[in-house]
Amino acid sequence: MSRGILIILILTFFKTEAQPSVLNVADSLLANGNYSEAIKVYKTYKNVDAISYKLAQSYTAIGNYDEALNFYQRSIQADPDNALLKYEYAKLLSKTRNFQTASSVFKQLIATDSQHPNYHYELGLVYEQLRDSSALSEFKTSFNLDSGHQKAIFKLAKRHLQKREFDSVDYFIDIGLKTYENNLELISLKAQNYYWKKDYKTAAVWFEKLLTLGEDSQFLHEKLSFSYSEISEVEKAIEQQKLALAKEPRNIDNNYILGSLFTRVSDYKQAENYVSKALELADLPLDSEYMNLGTIQNHQKKHQAAIQSFEKALVENPNNMYAAFFLVYTKDDFYKDIDTRIKLYEDFMAKYPESPFSYKVKSRLSELKQEKFMNTD
Repeated sequence: MSRGILIILILTFFKTEAQPSVLNVADSLLANGNYSEAIKVYKTYKNVDAISYKLAQSYTAIGNYDEALNFYQRSIQADPDNALLKYEYAKLLSKTRNFQTASSVFKQLIATDSQHPNYHYELGLVYEQLRDSSALSEFKTSFNLDSGHQKAIFKLAKRHLQKREFDSVDYFIDIGLKTYENNLELISLKAQNYYWKKDYKTAAVWFEKLLTLGEDSQFLHEKLSFSYSEISEVEKAIEQQKLALAKEPRNIDNNYILGSLFTRVSDYKQAENYVSKALELADLPLDSEYMNLGTIQNHQKKHQAAIQSFEKALVENPNNMYAAFFLVYTKDDFYKDIDTRIKLYEDFMAKYPESPFSYKVKSRLSELKQEKFMNTD
């Protein structure tokens, strides 16, 4: 045997023996999350089709979904009966919004194994994106095949909550919580279910459970604040409303609500602060809000500021008879000249002869005129 042929045989032997070690190195890199390096090593393997599934996994991990889909297709061509490959491929198709193709692959999987709950659940997710009403049927099938399927339970409970079918919501959630009592999504739906039933006391209990489990969202604080408010736990409502406002300080509604809550505990300084902030942020007809601010200012004997607020309410809505009355009523407290005060009430009566305040206006006019008569020399 010639020396050259011997060298070729030796190199071929070592190259052949090296292939398993290539896979070992690549698999180790993949297992340790070093995906880009794993890809480089896998691509040196002589039969890439045989390990294309691992390349698909690696590309998925680094977010290169086009390459991942390409290698999933290659791996399925090499192993067309591998259901796991098709399942992972279909999920990635769904994730990349290739919904029609994903739907087709999931249907193929269901045709081969109709008792697999996740196939039905994932197809339901695809149908949701396609706005296909069949989604609900797939979620139900998933639940019927696996009554502990938390994700399917959530989808079913949420759909019933949207339809305000409260008993059905409780049915599904109670089943789910039996197997996973700290499922945050189901607890949230449970709280919302009581909230929409207007059972605010029970709703608060479930919202509080979310707090104890570490939830801290604007939505949670808003709903818990309202629940506390409805059961007259105003101090707690204020605390939660502050937390909601901290998430979005320029939220007009939450500033205004917080001001209203402070009014309920007679903290008019804080109430004025938050209502004023809401008005500064708003760009809408605000006659009711300015009226509320004026009332709060009157409680603090800040009549001049209240007058300005009621005048702003009338600028927003010149036909707001209530704002007009409270403006006159406030000026009556603030002004000293009795003739000016009498004229205010007379002008109001002329403009609003049939107002619900007529009796009070006439009574006050009579008192002022009597006072003027008694002070006349």
